[in-house]
Amino acid sequence: MRGCGPAGVAVVRLDSIGKSYGAGADVLHDVSLTLEAGDFCCVTGECGVGKTTLLNIVTLAEQPSAGSLTLFDIDALAADRATRAALRRRIGIVFQDLRLLDHLSAGDNIALPLRIARVREDEIRDHVNELADWFGLAHRIEAHPPILSAGERQRVAVARAIVSRPELLIADEPAAGVDDETAATLAHVFERLNGLGTALLIATRDVALAQQFECRRLHLERGELTSPDSGAWQ
Repeated sequence: MRGCGPAGVAVVRLDSIGKSYGAGADVLHDVSLTLEAGDFCCVTGECGVGKTTLLNIVTLAEQPSAGSLTLFDIDALAADRATRAALRRRIGIVFQDLRLLDHLSAGDNIALPLRIARVREDEIRDHVNELADWFGLAHRIEAHPPILSAGERQRVAVARAIVSRPELLIADEPAAGVDDETAATLAHVFERLNGLGTALLIATRDVALAQQFECRRLHLERGELTSPDSGAWQ
């Protein structure tokens, strides 16, 4: 897979983002974050602190209550529907609930973004086979999600997220519920992608997973994004 652009290009810029639901306390408060091409950032935090909400805002699945969001130097919140759709196509997403289609094989799940983009079938086959090798899925490419293991389903979901060679990969709890071997495979793939120029933003409650990466580490608590205490990473 090829690289995804020169370092120094702003891929994501969050400026003073806030998010609240009704009259409740802010889920996010004054969150600012910039990712450039080739950056790798892990956001840690317990369940329910707003990590998924933060990722949803970056992927345009939710609107913030305050602040601004720039994606690839475009004001994403002011963009029209067509522009927002084009921005989403530059982002790969690994959902916490995976969202695999049970009636499709592993290979067809991986290929889905390329088929939506009307890529030629011979190119789709090459990309899917390449990723199947990366993820150790070549022998399971015809299997359907219900008969795959949790680790295999997770690998299929990540492969689907990166098959279009996105400039930005967003992953929400990418190693939740998988075995150590799968977690190590995913860590290797993320680092390889990052080395090719893809910017990564990963949210996880697993500090041990974040420790595996040479990345910027931030912590979300009480709606605010901060650098963790140095002792938390020892």
